[in-house]
Amino acid sequence: MKNINTPNIDTINRALRPERSELLMPAGSLENLKTAILYGADAVYAGTPDLSLRTKSSFSLEELLEGIAFAHERGKRVYLTLNLYAHNKDIEKLPAFIETIKESKPDGVIIADSGVFHYVKEHAPELELHVSTQANICSWLTVQSWQKQGASLCVLAREVSFAELEEIRQKCPDVKLEAFVHGAMCMTYSGRCLLSNFMAERGANQGNCAHSCRWKYKFNVKLKDGTVEELKVDETNKDLFNFLLEEGSRPGELMEIQEDERGSYILSSKDLCLMPKLNDYLRIGVDSLKVEGRHKTSYYVAAVTRAYRKAIDDWYIDPENWSPKPYMDELNAVQNRGYTLAFHNGRLTNHSHDYETTMSVANQRFGGFIRAWEGDDIIFEVRNTLESGDVIEFMPTGTIENVRLRLYDFVDAKNGKTVQKASGGQGFAVRIPLSAFHNQDTQKLKDSMPVLTVARVNTPDETGHKFAKTQIRQKSHQLESGDISNDIFQQFLKKYSKTEKPVAEEKSTKKENKQGQCCGRGCNGCLTFWNDPKYAKAREKLAKKDSGTRLTKSEKAEL
Repeated sequence: MKNINTPNIDTINRALRPERSELLMPAGSLENLKTAILYGADAVYAGTPDLSLRTKSSFSLEELLEGIAFAHERGKRVYLTLNLYAHNKDIEKLPAFIETIKESKPDGVIIADSGVFHYVKEHAPELELHVSTQANICSWLTVQSWQKQGASLCVLAREVSFAELEEIRQKCPDVKLEAFVHGAMCMTYSGRCLLSNFMAERGANQGNCAHSCRWKYKFNVKLKDGTVEELKVDETNKDLFNFLLEEGSRPGELMEIQEDERGSYILSSKDLCLMPKLNDYLRIGVDSLKVEGRHKTSYYVAAVTRAYRKAIDDWYIDPENWSPKPYMDELNAVQNRGYTLAFHNGRLTNHSHDYETTMSVANQRFGGFIRAWEGDDIIFEVRNTLESGDVIEFMPTGTIENVRLRLYDFVDAKNGKTVQKASGGQGFAVRIPLSAFHNQDTQKLKDSMPVLTVARVNTPDETGHKFAKTQIRQKSHQLESGDISNDIFQQFLKKYSKTEKPVAEEKSTKKENKQGQCCGRGCNGCLTFWNDPKYAKAREKLAKKDSGTRLTKSEKAEL
């Protein structure tokens, strides 16, 4: 009789590879798990804090079981993370944990430690074994090695280039391959980092990274008498000198360290975003396209899920005419540190890092989500402050077209009182009747906006700094992707440099609209637009449009 613990590489997993690439999303909480499934994820990965690299996971065991049931009822998959590097103290927890996993019936278990891998294989042979990115798989030889040991899927290291990935796919046709396509990047080799241990006594490989690489640092000088003083860089001296690093074996290669009032950031990687190259990953048949973000909000999960879901589906429908642009517009609306292709082309470039700040920038923020439907009323839980005049963009499932609604009053869902400002937190919710949505099919709205549907609002930018930062980061990503030339990028650098201030006129006009200045295109709610006689014809035209939309420039010109 064949030993099930020693699978044959010629037959293992041949039937397990999916016909289409799956979209795999992170789930750091039950809310995020359900949100990912609702917005189109084929699978999610999650874990409890004790035996995974998820010490900040908010999952209880009961919630994990509920999440798995929720996904399975909808034909989706859940992979559990068991990807710590085990010390002796962790081993005694394994028997009980494995028994619990077996009862929950996940669709796979993600493991990094080879000892844990073989323990699970022996004591739970029915479980599908996935090898974590923490195992640093970078070659087809290593993939084949894990496949011979019983792995059905290998998560490739982020350091693998696309050319290497393509060769691995050719040489390993019968095992599932998973690759990261989006999310935060680590400054060390696939998360193998000791910086957090040194700076905060928090072990990254035990799931407790303090993200020391993203802290801000400041300059200090040691004086001749042995005292140490902070070297302050401010408006009075910042133009007097530059700070340069020179590595011993590279004389003459000077690397500038920049510091401003926000601090100095020397280890700040931009976020991975392979949307511009997603067609290549789909073309060669990468089985699982993975998004990082276990500590992110449900807004992040919703926005990123639906962007990649639509992009993947559209590629399968018409691969020849597929373009990343509409999906990048959605991803750019999500808080990010700037995007990079990272190791896709084989090596990092100077555009993969941001030495000025780790600040996440976007022109949208998490507004809240639909907590419940009460008849034809939405009970909307507020996550960030909403003010009178804000346009709320509801993000329906199954599409990247938003439903916009401008509100001037907010009705407290609990006591019915009307307020002009709705503060987020403590579960505060407002009541929004369907009648507030003009020219919308109410039944269609209810069908496309179930409970947990997310909404966003514009982020004010009075200084123009965020707008400039966003423009530079987006153009940097386009330069990496080969969509623009270096000459065009340099023009943008000059235009949006922080030493110049041409951006104020181009920033969001949200604040001006609230104060009564109107562009004449409507926003379907601007008070000046709805009251000034000179916009009467425009109002007639806009009354036929959906709530929250504006007249186009050409429509305005026709009036």
